Amino acid sequence: MSLASAERSALIDLMEGLGPDAPTLCEGWRTRELAAHLIVRERRPDAAPGVLIKPLAGLTDRAMRQYTDKPWPEVLKLLRDGPPRWSPFSLGAINDRVNFGEFFVHHEDVRRGGPGWQPREPQAHRDAALWKLVRSGGRVFYRHSPGGVVLRRPDGAEHRARAGERTVVVIGEPAELVLHAFGRDAVRVQFEGEPADIEALARTRRGL
Repeated sequence: MSLASAERSALIDLMEGLGPDAPTLCEGWRTRELAAHLIVRERRPDAAPGVLIKPLAGLTDRAMRQYTDKPWPEVLKLLRDGPPRWSPFSLGAINDRVNFGEFFVHHEDVRRGGPGWQPREPQAHRDAALWKLVRSGGRVFYRHSPGGVVLRRPDGAEHRARAGERTVVVIGEPAELVLHAFGRDAVRVQFEGEPADIEALARTRRGL
């Protein structure tokens, strides 16, 4: 099973156990809305861009409501069935490259949506893919940062995500670095740098 498929399956199993009204890290979204977002992304390419493009947000919201109004077991079945054959997301290479990050982050959005969460245990194969993901996308994820950003793993490996004279170093396991890069604050990371620069980074929009 690919990493993307494993994250999809684990996320759906978790949502099935928690139900449609469990909290997530996505502001304003319960598990019901998060599941609808993932379905629209794979099955409604005409409506999906509204997540990132504000003028199209209304179209996306209407498409999502078509799924949030469905019975929860039906929603989970659609998500578990995956993208239709005509969708680019059904292609193995694209699924592995694009869906892994999407489903990993949203899996953690549900895992960490309530109190008492703990990071998952390290896993070499998954963590290597996460480190590759944050290295390849770091410049985009931190594009709004007012200063430089360096990502550092506990073993000392580093990646400069954004150049700048006043640099903040974000230190954590690859999973935590990915979540921080995607704009999540429920993460286990440490920072090195001037306090004002660290605070400026905390106020900065991160992610896509």
